[in-house]
Amino acid sequence: MHGRLGVDNVSPVISLGKVPAKATVGQIFPVSATVWREGHDAVSATLVVRRPAGAEGGRSKITMTAVGDDSRHGFFVPDVPGLWSFRVDAWSDPLATWFNAITKKVDAGQGADMLANDLEIGARLFEQAQEKVSRGAISLVQEVARDLRDENLPLEERLTLALSPKVREALAKRPVREMLTRGEEYHVLVEPLSSTFGSWYEFFPRSTGGTDVEGNPVHGTLLTSEKELPRIAAMGFDTVYLPPIHPIGEVNRKGRNNTLTPTKEDVGSPWAIGSKDGGHEAIHPQLGTVEDFAHFVSAAEENGLRVALDLALQCAPDHPWAKAHPEWFNVLPDGTIAYAENPPKKYQDIYPLNFDNDPEGIYREVRDVVRLWIQRGVRTFRVDNPHTKPTNFWHWLIADIHRTDPDVVFLAEAFTRPPRLYGLAKAGFTQSYSYFTWKTTKEELEEFATDVAEGADVFRPNLFVNTPDILHESLQTGGPAMFAIRAALAATMSPLWGVYSGYELFEHQPVHEGSEEYLDSEKFELRPRDFTVENSLAPWLTSLNKWRKANPALQQQRNLHVHETTNEHIIAYSRIDAVTGNAVLVVVNLDPHNVQEGTVTLDLDALGITAGERFEVLDLPTNQIFSWGEENYIRLDPEFQVAHILRLPDVPESRRAAVAFRDEEYDPRG
Repeated sequence: MHGRLGVDNVSPVISLGKVPAKATVGQIFPVSATVWREGHDAVSATLVVRRPAGAEGGRSKITMTAVGDDSRHGFFVPDVPGLWSFRVDAWSDPLATWFNAITKKVDAGQGADMLANDLEIGARLFEQAQEKVSRGAISLVQEVARDLRDENLPLEERLTLALSPKVREALAKRPVREMLTRGEEYHVLVEPLSSTFGSWYEFFPRSTGGTDVEGNPVHGTLLTSEKELPRIAAMGFDTVYLPPIHPIGEVNRKGRNNTLTPTKEDVGSPWAIGSKDGGHEAIHPQLGTVEDFAHFVSAAEENGLRVALDLALQCAPDHPWAKAHPEWFNVLPDGTIAYAENPPKKYQDIYPLNFDNDPEGIYREVRDVVRLWIQRGVRTFRVDNPHTKPTNFWHWLIADIHRTDPDVVFLAEAFTRPPRLYGLAKAGFTQSYSYFTWKTTKEELEEFATDVAEGADVFRPNLFVNTPDILHESLQTGGPAMFAIRAALAATMSPLWGVYSGYELFEHQPVHEGSEEYLDSEKFELRPRDFTVENSLAPWLTSLNKWRKANPALQQQRNLHVHETTNEHIIAYSRIDAVTGNAVLVVVNLDPHNVQEGTVTLDLDALGITAGERFEVLDLPTNQIFSWGEENYIRLDPEFQVAHILRLPDVPESRRAAVAFRDEEYDPRG
C-alpha cells in the first residue's frame, strides 16, 4: 500500500530486507533512496537511524541531501557493533516550496503588492518553525517572520534574512515537515574493525621443528611454532591461521605429493581429520597438548596476533564419528562409505559429511566443537569448503555462536559461483575467499576491484595471494617482481588480505607444468624453512602492512575508483575514507619483466580535488614528493619498484559526502 508520498529504491537493502546489510564501526554507511510526490511542491527525506538494543543514544535523524530531482543521499557512521536499523521517511517541505516560489517571483519582477500573500504564507511558516528549531534559533525565525510582515521595509530587506544562509542552516537541522510518510525499516549488522580489516599469515605448526643433524625435517610442535610469532608480527600481520591441528587419519593416508603409497614416515594431510587419538575436539599428539595450545594462544596475543583455526567438516576413515555415526556419511550400495571427490581430484583419505540424515545430531556436534575451541581462545575460524555444506546449516551455526560471542569471525574458503559466494555471506560469514588469485590482466583486475567496492554491503573478500592449494601460473613464471606485484594489489584492493608461508621466499615450483599444486606440497610433508635468507620479500610485506595501518583509506572497502591509464600493463585506482578524508592512489606495473610507462589521468572530482589544481603526493615506497595534476607521466621498472602507493591530499570535509556517494547505485546482487 502506498503512503502519502513515495519512497522507492532504498539502498542498501539485501534480499528484500530479509538479510541485514553489513557495516563497520567507524566507517561511513551510505544510504540512498528515491522520494517523490504529485505536483510541484518540494519533498524531502530523513534518514532515521536506530542504534542496537541496549546501546546509549537511541535514534538519530539525518536530513538527506537532494541529488538531481528525486534521489536523496544520507549516511551515518556507526560507533558500536551490533544490529542497527534505518529507514527513509519522506515529507512535504513547505519552506523549500516557499523559498523556490518566492525567489522565482522576485526574479520575474513581481513587487511587494503582488507578493502580499506569499509574504504572509512565509511568515506563518516561520512561526511554525519556532516549534521545530533549536532553542538558540527561535529568536532568529521570529525576526524573519517580523521582517516578512513589515510593510515599511523594502521588499529586498523583507526577504534578506529569510533567504540568508544562517536561516537555511537552522532550518536544515530542524525542518518543518508535513505529510510525513514513514519508510520501511531495514537492518544493518555493524561489526568491529578487527572483523573487517586484517592481514592473515598461514603456516603449518608441524613444519617448525627444523632439521636433525643429518638434515632431515623434525616434526614441529605448538611450542616450536611460538618462535615464528615475533617474525610474523614484525611483518605487520595481525592474524595467524593454522591448518587443522587435529589427529591425522592413518587409513588411506596420503604420501608425499599426494601419492597413494605412503611410507611409515609420511605425516599425511592435516585435512584428513581423525584417528584413534580423537577427532575435531582433539590435538594431534605430535603437536602437543591442550595446555600447549593455550600457551600458543597466549604467546600470539602477546605479539598482537589473533589465532585463526581451520574448521574442516570432514573426516578420515578412522575418525571416531565414522564408527559411532555412520549415518553422518554417504554409504554406497556395497556398504562402504564414499570418500571425497572433486573430479578429477580424489581424496581417498577423507569422508565428506552428509548433513541430511541426522541434522539435529550433526548440527549439535559441530556447534559443540566450535564452542570448545572458542573456550580454548579461538575467535576466528577459516571454514574449509563451506559451499559443499547446506547454507541453512551455516546460518543456524553462525547465528547460534553470535548470540553469545558476536565477535567471532568466520572466513569462508569458498571458490564458487557468485550466487553461492554471496549466499554464504548473507548466511552470516564475516569474510570470504575470492577469485582474486586468477585475476591477472588489467581488465580483469579493474572489474574485480570495482566489484569488491560495490559488494561492501554484503561480501567481504579476503585476498590471499597464495594458499597451500593454489600456486598460480603467474607466480610460477613471473619471478620475484610478480610476488611483489600480487602482494601490492591484494594489500590495497581490499581491507583483508592473506599470505601463505613461503610466499616471502618466492616459492614457485609446481608439481608439474600446468598444475597449481606446489612441488613437495606442505599438505603432505614437513617443510622447514630458513627465513633468515637475504633474498626475501619480507621487507615489502612489512611496508604494505605498515601503510595499511597508517591510512584509513586502505582499511575500508568502499570508495574504490579506477582511473584511466594509457598502458594496458599499468593499473591505477584510488581509495578514500570518507570519514577522515584520507586518500591513497595505487599505480601498479602488472608486467614483472619489463619497464612500463604511460600517463595516468586522474578523475579529480572523484578525489575531491578542484579541476586544474596542482597538488603534492607522497610516494610511500620511496618517500619522494611529487607535484601532480590531472595528467601524470608514470614509469615503473619492476626490477626496482613495481608500484607507486601515493598519499594524496585529504579530501576536504565539505566534499566527503559527495565522494562517498559517487556512482552509488542499487546493486542487483542484493
